[in-house]
Amino acid sequence: MNRTSVSAKAAVLGTAVLALSVSASACASAPQTGGATTGASAGGAGAYTWWDPYPQHDPSSAWAKRVDSCGKQAGVTIQRTAYDTTALTNQALLAGQEGNAPDVILLDNPAVSTLADAGMLTTMSDVPESGTTSDFGLDTARFDKNLIAAGELDGKTYGIPIGANTLALYYNKKLLDAAGVDPGSIKDWATLNAALKKVKAAGKKPITFAAIGTEEGSFQFLPWFWGSGAQLTQLDSPQAVAALDLWTTWVKDGTAPNSVISNSQNTTWEQFLTGEFAFAENGTWQIDSAKKAGFPTGIVQIPGKDGGTAPTPTGGEFITVPVQKDTKRYATTKKILECMTTPEGLVETGTTFAYYIPSTAEGQQAILAKEPGLKPWVDAVKSAKGRTSDNLGTKYPKISEALWTGVQKALSGSATPADALKEAQAQAKQATGG
Repeated sequence: MNRTSVSAKAAVLGTAVLALSVSASACASAPQTGGATTGASAGGAGAYTWWDPYPQHDPSSAWAKRVDSCGKQAGVTIQRTAYDTTALTNQALLAGQEGNAPDVILLDNPAVSTLADAGMLTTMSDVPESGTTSDFGLDTARFDKNLIAAGELDGKTYGIPIGANTLALYYNKKLLDAAGVDPGSIKDWATLNAALKKVKAAGKKPITFAAIGTEEGSFQFLPWFWGSGAQLTQLDSPQAVAALDLWTTWVKDGTAPNSVISNSQNTTWEQFLTGEFAFAENGTWQIDSAKKAGFPTGIVQIPGKDGGTAPTPTGGEFITVPVQKDTKRYATTKKILECMTTPEGLVETGTTFAYYIPSTAEGQQAILAKEPGLKPWVDAVKSAKGRTSDNLGTKYPKISEALWTGVQKALSGSATPADALKEAQAQAKQATGG
């Protein structure tokens, strides 16, 4: 990939950045407005700059202290600046054009390919060659392949995951017991449908999910889409149609409420917490909230159509290193990243965000030793998949928009699942140029 025309590529890619506002599809509900800065001002020899999408974590927070401690271990002061997710990507692209990018940027994983394609990021796994600015020299082999894949583009790795979250089906044990449903019996779509029918027959509401016409809608649909065997390169395949037909049937027959078409993940969760729904599709970030629900809860993995666990999309941020003219800075930056991604460091990050699942086997074992109840989520993350994986890169936001548009049309009844996805495939093909 030509990495010399940073300004030109960033200018083009900047027009599509709003499509990458996906943090809400992958993490908790704390509002992300404004900014937060910690550390010394930039410019000092011992100051390294760090940008992240967590303005809700102010300088006194556990997260800010975690970042500062890694700077201290590397012998420097970190100047941390926090933006909301979309503003962060926009600021990063602008900084790339102006040649004043920070030393470290924490990016929501689908945005990694955007900045990489703009020529802004170093590659992680290569040893820097004399006189070059494009390679960083960090070992990536210890990170789970399915998780780090979201930071890959054209065979190169441009970021490492600080952790991951994903989706599963939360259930209300009280309602399932009353309906005679054993959650352990849910192995595929047929057994899930059987469970939902029992709940409905008992006079209760079976399931809710988020199908809003945004990235959140695609995020929630992907487990069913991938679980059918469909691929994002062919939105109108028979497998994809089967997945959308499943959701559409649920809405038509009252298994799911009509409100799913406008539900965000937060709205869906609020519905579940009323105690009226047997199942709700939601994520790792609701673990603590589920513990505080007024009824006993549990989770089951989202099943694949014919059995097994469906691949679920990964949420979470990647540490990336923008290209620096002064390559001597990389040695210290590498120490900061290594501090953030030790097994102990990944556990600390995971529990700080309640919860991110560590992205390495060692980290997963360590967090399970501390929080054994996270095992179902560790299992879910192990089978999860990055949205930009399969080398989709910057094509993903365009494909996703076509997909959520198709889902909306089918659920609203304005088109059949087959017709809605045929139109979505045409839209995606035109938007991606192939």
